[in-house]
Amino acid sequence: GLDDRGGGAGPMSRFEERLSDRAWVEARLAGELPLVEEGEALFLYRGAADAVALRHWIHALPSTIPFRRLGPDLWWATLDLPPGSRIEYKLEVVRGGERLLLRDPCNPHQARDPFGANSVVQGEGYERPAWTLPDGDAREGELRTLPIESRAFGGRREVELYLPARFRRTRRYPLLVVHDGEDFLRFAELRTVLDNLIHRLEIEPMVVALTQSPDRLVEYGDDPRQATFLAEELLPAVAAEVPLRGEPAARGLLGASFGAIASLAAAWRRPGTWGRLALLSGSFAFTDIGESTGGPVWDSVVRFVNAFRKEPGHPTERIYQACGMYEGLIMENRAMLPVFERAGIEVTFEEVRDGHNWENWRDRLRSGLSRLFPGPLWMVYE
Repeated sequence: GLDDRGGGAGPMSRFEERLSDRAWVEARLAGELPLVEEGEALFLYRGAADAVALRHWIHALPSTIPFRRLGPDLWWATLDLPPGSRIEYKLEVVRGGERLLLRDPCNPHQARDPFGANSVVQGEGYERPAWTLPDGDAREGELRTLPIESRAFGGRREVELYLPARFRRTRRYPLLVVHDGEDFLRFAELRTVLDNLIHRLEIEPMVVALTQSPDRLVEYGDDPRQATFLAEELLPAVAAEVPLRGEPAARGLLGASFGAIASLAAAWRRPGTWGRLALLSGSFAFTDIGESTGGPVWDSVVRFVNAFRKEPGHPTERIYQACGMYEGLIMENRAMLPVFERAGIEVTFEEVRDGHNWENWRDRLRSGLSRLFPGPLWMVYE
């Protein structure tokens, strides 16, 4: 579980007695914050304000946790933080009637996404995986642009192709198609991860097609044009450009959030085409569990997931599925697991102490890719 103490408004914080020691507080402010001890994180803020609060994106907790005043310009709050957790947040500072959302000035750890950056607090035991960092011994793959004239969408689509280091036209490669591919490159270090895992022989050398949608909330919501584009246009175009293996087990789709919906829907509409799926924090909204709808943008998703749950068929052979425990989508993701299993699909499902964000999805890439496209040494590193 993960609870807030509302700046000490509930059970006494382990930090409360020490906060009365001004020298201790000043020492903490001069160091790195938040301070994490035995499953609890202490946040401090110094500055003129009428109110301060912690804004986070943790399902089942109030999204705003108020700070308590410690002095004229000093504020504090605490949050229970189980080991291995990772949480993104901002500080909400109210000053003179103006409400500002700020990154924590005391915290150097940040995570980027398409909307900017958030501060990050890490529970004891969490470390950024080494395989997400550049490795001087790993040779870099190549990125090249492949333009595709799409009849399905009525215009040109540009796809970035990743070719592994030591690419040879005399061998055939598996293909992974990534929804929101540019974002996976920018915010999830996908290129570095591919270079490292291929170098370590944990995954097969593969060709990766990185797609991006100009209207993802429409095209990724079980749009039949997306399934047609992937199977009838992108796949032949990539095969004409580079040598690919032809069996479904050598073809996969990867997506997060709405991208996971797009991946599952494309495989469902083209059974026998995509033998491997990686579904990260899938937006599996459907109408028989809680409040799963979120307005008109979700209508096509709800219709698709309802239909899939009723008649899943056999869209793929193997799925890697993961979701953060702190996401609002965790119950829906758990509910999809038995549906996949009843359809005869081999499924690996992981729950992690993280939220709906790109670094969560980055940290899942090794588990997902090594299970879907294992290299000769992936079990050694398990």
